[in-house]
Amino acid sequence: MKMLIAGKEQNSSNDEVIYVVNPATQEVVDSVPAATYEDIQAALDFAQASKKSWSKVPTYERSNILIRFTELLNEHRREIATTVCFESGKTLDSCFNELDSCINVFRAYAEKIRSFTGEVVPRDSEERVTGDLIFNYTEPMGVVVSIVPYNYPIELFAHKVAPALVTGNVVLVKPATETPLGNLMMSKLLLEAGVHPGALQVITGHGSEIGNWLSESPKIDLISLTGSTRVGIEVAKKAADNLTHVLLELGGNDPFLIFEDADLDEAVQETLAGRASNAGQTCCGSKRFIVSNKIKEEYQNKLVAELKKIKVGNPLESDTYYGPVISERAAKGIEEQILLTIDQGGELLYGGKRFDRTFIEPTVITNVTKEMDVAKDMEIFGPVFPIIGFDTVEEAIEIANQSCYGLSSGVLTKSMDIAMKVANEIEAGTCVIGGSGNYRSAHMPFGGCKMTGIGREGVTVTLSEYTQVKNVALKGFGK
Repeated sequence: MKMLIAGKEQNSSNDEVIYVVNPATQEVVDSVPAATYEDIQAALDFAQASKKSWSKVPTYERSNILIRFTELLNEHRREIATTVCFESGKTLDSCFNELDSCINVFRAYAEKIRSFTGEVVPRDSEERVTGDLIFNYTEPMGVVVSIVPYNYPIELFAHKVAPALVTGNVVLVKPATETPLGNLMMSKLLLEAGVHPGALQVITGHGSEIGNWLSESPKIDLISLTGSTRVGIEVAKKAADNLTHVLLELGGNDPFLIFEDADLDEAVQETLAGRASNAGQTCCGSKRFIVSNKIKEEYQNKLVAELKKIKVGNPLESDTYYGPVISERAAKGIEEQILLTIDQGGELLYGGKRFDRTFIEPTVITNVTKEMDVAKDMEIFGPVFPIIGFDTVEEAIEIANQSCYGLSSGVLTKSMDIAMKVANEIEAGTCVIGGSGNYRSAHMPFGGCKMTGIGREGVTVTLSEYTQVKNVALKGFGK
């Protein structure tokens, strides 16, 4: 596939390409251009030249375009889901589920924009403005860069592109290097639905190079990134030179607190869903299992028994629970983190091995102590279950909060007093009572605190993130 620049499918200016490889089979799926600095500047110049015309499209028409896109997306759902399955290694079922979420997100923003209003400032609130009428409304930021990750390339495309377009911004999409194909297919459908060529462009290539060029550019008004904390910090530093706005959804080492009165069968099922889905490659997936010592042994035995039942393998087969991680490099990194945790004193109960280059066995490590790296700031982006015991509610919360991250969390207990104590004291953007923290709706303001990032994504808040307020004052109005 080719990039989309100025409404045309284009190769890179030096004709270099990057091969997209199926992580499950190591077969080449396709290739995409490796954009050059000149390609980036051409796309940004076209975006700048196009931003006024797209912002002048009436709100209702931008809303209608998004609705038309969802209809086209539904018509092409099988080919897009299959392509994303091939490029990402996600199970085909999960790709279909992602498409459903994507459609919901686009429709939600198309509806929300019609009631997204400004406000009238209270009249005569000060002597100096007596008799004046002050009101405000929003305007688009301008040029928005959407940097989409590989783990949920369909849904997170929606969370970034839908609010940007519907508020009148022009968008430059940078897909993950590993998963550009689905984003290109979806972008073509958006253009077919009526988005102006200059309002949506897609550039492909190596993230490290393109990320630097984009972060440093004075031609950009806002950067929305989902990625690692390390990359987010680098983007923010470079963007600061131009005071470019940033929205950053970054790392997490999310805790799942399971108390002694929890239903153990429910706890195990929530653990599986919260961690093993998508091969553990979920930002808000549970990554630290903080379990009461009174039930820890029984819990971990039940967990291992359930893990022995799940199938890890071909993502095209309907009974596969999860497929490979995104690359052999990622799999080797997870393997190293498993070995490190064992070297630090963790006890391997189940799994622990990498196979067929990119597959990781579901891995249970118990007797993890709060001093170990995995109990604090080492995020393992794979199907690994570190189990940390605790004796008191206060100790459980202390362990949960010792991480530098704060994205999501979960708590399982029959006591609402304990559940609410955890929810109130835990340092995270979300606390799920009654399940794991692997939870997101289109409307909730999703995001976190500490090193997890800046800003929130969700229909209830994001339109404000992608716009700026203009005040209008009518002096002496009505005097």
